[in-house]
Amino acid sequence: MLATALASCFGAIAPAGSAGARRSACPGANVPPDGANAGIVDGATLCLIDGVRAAHHLPALRANRELGAVAIGQVVSMVRWDYFADVRPSGQTPLSLVVVTRYPAHATRIEVAENIAWGTGADATATHIVAAWMASPPHRRVILDGEYRDAGVAVNATLPRMVGAGQPGATYAMEFGVRRG
Repeated sequence: MLATALASCFGAIAPAGSAGARRSACPGANVPPDGANAGIVDGATLCLIDGVRAAHHLPALRANRELGAVAIGQVVSMVRWDYFADVRPSGQTPLSLVVVTRYPAHATRIEVAENIAWGTGADATATHIVAAWMASPPHRRVILDGEYRDAGVAVNATLPRMVGAGQPGATYAMEFGVRRG
């Protein structure tokens, strides 16, 4: 059985002190993630998202190292601790993870959102994951929110046991952010 699941989370804090044409232009968009191609699939995911945003007259997102590190941590955590959610079992939210990075430096306020997904087989490709996000109203809102300027993407070519039941697949996380002031 092929399955895909999705979730998203929003947060804000004032810290202290034509998509089909684009898909073919995104290398790695249709390859199943594995341990050797995760970086290519990460790039393909951002490329596809930027194609969708361009089709809606929105600016491309800038790849951000800090948001990318949070995304990597999220997919590793979900697989390691066998859960699928934006909020970690420890209670950490995407916002609480971003605020302790350098991302908020020189900003008076940041806003973040997270889209996560998992898929098996052909449903684990970046093309399928982005299409699933666009078919989900809360995920679509995040992707098409013109306020977000930065992003970090991570894919782990493993699934949490609770969703994958031993099947091959991949887990995705995409962090969106904007710094204000």
